[in-house]
Amino acid sequence: MSLGTLGLALIVRMPVGAAAQEPRAAQVKQLADAYVAEFVRRFPADAELNGLSLEHHDTLGDNSLEALRGWQALEDRWAGAIAKIDEGALRGHPEWITLGFLKEALESSRQLRVCHYELWPVNQLSGWHARLTQLAAVQPVGTDASRTEALARWARLPRYLDTEIETLREGAQRSYTTPKHNVQLVIGQLDDLLAQPAAQSPFYSPAERDKTAAFQGAWTKLLTEQITPAIRRYRNFLHDEYLGKARESIAIAALPQGDTCYQASFRSYTTIERPAAETFELGHKQVERNLAEALQLGKSRLGAGDLKTLVARINESPANHFKSRDELLTFARGGVARARDKLPQWFAHVPRADVVVEPYPSFLEREGSDSYWPAAEDGSRPAMYRITLFQFAQTTRSNAEITAFHESYPGHHLQIALAIERPAAHPITRLVGNSAFIEGWARYAEALAEEMGLYSSDYARANRRLWPARGMVVDPGIHLFGWTREQATAYMAESGRFPPATAAAAVDRIAVWPGQLTAYDTGALEFFALRREAEAALGKRFDIREFHEVLLANGAVTLPMLREQVQAWLESKRTK
Repeated sequence: MSLGTLGLALIVRMPVGAAAQEPRAAQVKQLADAYVAEFVRRFPADAELNGLSLEHHDTLGDNSLEALRGWQALEDRWAGAIAKIDEGALRGHPEWITLGFLKEALESSRQLRVCHYELWPVNQLSGWHARLTQLAAVQPVGTDASRTEALARWARLPRYLDTEIETLREGAQRSYTTPKHNVQLVIGQLDDLLAQPAAQSPFYSPAERDKTAAFQGAWTKLLTEQITPAIRRYRNFLHDEYLGKARESIAIAALPQGDTCYQASFRSYTTIERPAAETFELGHKQVERNLAEALQLGKSRLGAGDLKTLVARINESPANHFKSRDELLTFARGGVARARDKLPQWFAHVPRADVVVEPYPSFLEREGSDSYWPAAEDGSRPAMYRITLFQFAQTTRSNAEITAFHESYPGHHLQIALAIERPAAHPITRLVGNSAFIEGWARYAEALAEEMGLYSSDYARANRRLWPARGMVVDPGIHLFGWTREQATAYMAESGRFPPATAAAAVDRIAVWPGQLTAYDTGALEFFALRREAEAALGKRFDIREFHEVLLANGAVTLPMLREQVQAWLESKRTK
């Protein structure tokens, strides 16, 4: 049974006449088609980086506020249309899944408008310089047509950056700015980028991959005469004008309607409605449970019965450290290969797409966080696990293993690649997702890796229990409950999972992605709960491969949809 077929079987609740559903189903498909087509047209870079196949690669899209207002008007129109559709009547049909993705995309985006993220997009992790250098790395070349499109697309970058400057000026006038320290981080990244010779710049990638002499000459000219001056102009704006207006506070509460924004951001990342105070308290309780498990393991296997001693054992053992960047990179690649070999015992299907482990470019590696980039939908490029090697001496082998399994197998790559490869799925299910499912699955995968026998040391087995759920505490702690940068850094460093510099970088991440760090364990707790319920309901009939197939069958659905999906499967098992 294919993943697509299983996905349809899972949502069957009650028989409904197919003919009666045709108008609703057709309307859902029409609306989802329109959403995807417009998204690709208006946000081609994001669509391409999400793995969608594009017909043309010659534009960056319109990043003006006027264009955004046009997109928002479309969202309002689509939202009005889907509000009239009887969602319940579509259960048992693939369009129920399609509608769920479309509905979530619209509700999340419309609720987030209160944040005005478009007015303060300076961001050391996902700002234009991080996204567009990655886009340059996948820009198609190799034919006359693709070379022409590449030159056309990147000739638009100067105007794109000038528009970013205009938007930042308006944001400052309306009291929406990025925290000052984050602006300083981006300035430092741009200084490193600008210091590189043209042939070593990440933006040189298309010419490096296409050796046609005329194209290399034209690309070098474009890079040196248009792209680099535009980047320097943007950098100078940040340093000379914007930095002085940037806000001192890292809390979203410092912005207009900041409390409302935080709740909308939490809802967007997790797909559930839950007050921040409740998340904060739940996180505290889960941290205590995790710590008890870690200390039990530490006492029995590592001779460490308290947190301080356990962290010291993990972080100070020479056997748990790397001697070079290359050693860390080789270790991560070995972990990915080892995990891939074990997949068939735990999963009925594995992705066709491969995943490669590659280091961050030098100008991003200091603030970079290990990340996953999907494979192309058409198979033209593999997925990428981007690893930062900058702190290799402080990075432990245990942490490197946990991260490798989180980012590749059985984590992000397994889940996302399978979602992309479902032939019967509507493209919107590949374009739209949510952090609670995606990061929740990857956190669940960290624990699953232990069941799979993937961890090579007790350091890793103890280490993986010390960090989870702390994001549910520190994220709202910063944004709503007055935690200082120092307090937040100390709380994260206390776990021993990350060196102090990495913990500080995580605070910088929380500052520009409010709510996102809560999603990992919000999602993971639901995955664990659903597994416990399935094991209790099925007893000896529980099959881990079948259960995982159920979880991953329809892509990154919302948490409420996931629960309904699993419950429908359990009901179908009871009737057999």
